[in-house]
Amino acid sequence: MNKENLASVIGTMTMTIVDAMKKIDDNGKGILFIVDENQALEGCITDGDIRRWILKSANLNATVECAMVYNPQFLRVEEKKHAEDLMHEKVITAIPLVDENKVIQDIVFLSDYNGMHDNKDKKNLSNIPVIIMAGGKGTRLYPYTKILPKPLIPIGETPIIERIINCFTEYKIDSFYITVNYKKSMIKSYFADIETNYTIKYVEEDKPLGTCGSIKLINETLKDSVIIANCDALILADYGDIYEHHMKTNNDITVVSALKNVTVPYGVLNTKEDGEIISMEEKPHLSYLINTGMYIIKPDVISYVPENTMFHMTDLINVVMKNGGKVGMYPISEDSFLDMGEFGEMKRMEEKLNIVLD
Repeated sequence: MNKENLASVIGTMTMTIVDAMKKIDDNGKGILFIVDENQALEGCITDGDIRRWILKSANLNATVECAMVYNPQFLRVEEKKHAEDLMHEKVITAIPLVDENKVIQDIVFLSDYNGMHDNKDKKNLSNIPVIIMAGGKGTRLYPYTKILPKPLIPIGETPIIERIINCFTEYKIDSFYITVNYKKSMIKSYFADIETNYTIKYVEEDKPLGTCGSIKLINETLKDSVIIANCDALILADYGDIYEHHMKTNNDITVVSALKNVTVPYGVLNTKEDGEIISMEEKPHLSYLINTGMYIIKPDVISYVPENTMFHMTDLINVVMKNGGKVGMYPISEDSFLDMGEFGEMKRMEEKLNIVLD
């Protein structure tokens, strides 16, 4: 690796969990190797380590020392020829090559040998119901949505809803419910005119029912936990791992949450009651976990959804918690959540998907 690429996969002991997740997002390798003040290898941290830390503590301001793996596998530079065998033996995807002081000189990735960053088979979710909520008017995208329904607005040459469905089909899911209302005939016509390897059952609203109310219109008994997704956001994460986490934790509802970093563009004052300034922070950096609009719910919680009534997923979550149910979350990185709800985010989505427009 050249120096720039090498630096992108190396972090320090003092960096925060948030900064580590951002750097892992940027390098696209799923891992950082952590060095001490002398640049000697101390540990490593993966996106999975960060996810487990957030689920355990929800402390985004902790340093990587809290979540990293100490004493990772490594080889001396002259032992590089053994790298592939060691990675297969230890079931790891990367190994640093160090000098006599344990300073990283290079990093070898399993993808260097097999041409894939992640050759793990995706979990088969073929029997899992997926409901895509596509009935809204998409007012934030006006005037586009005066002509097209939000689900059919193209990202590149492909409508956003088709891209969302394609993400699910990678997990062998071949049957979808799509709730429709606004310009529903256009949505139905679009899918009628293309060849697909999946089936769609339309759930038609006569009036707006919110982000959850239309689920009650499904005239089938759902036996397994259901994946619910909005029609305007791509979640670039491991759906198999999300579903497995939901089942292991026995959540009634699992909310897929994304890290969101916000920089306040001003100097922030911290004051006493009498107005005396204690300290000032210039453009502080804040981090939050936000709701992505993707959920997994147990089928029995659908009984809380009222008939023919405007009802949102947030309403359902509040009712479930009020009745003693368990609501949990599954965190993903900021770059794994691509929201098309606003014009600025559409461009970011195109850039992330490497879409080149003429």
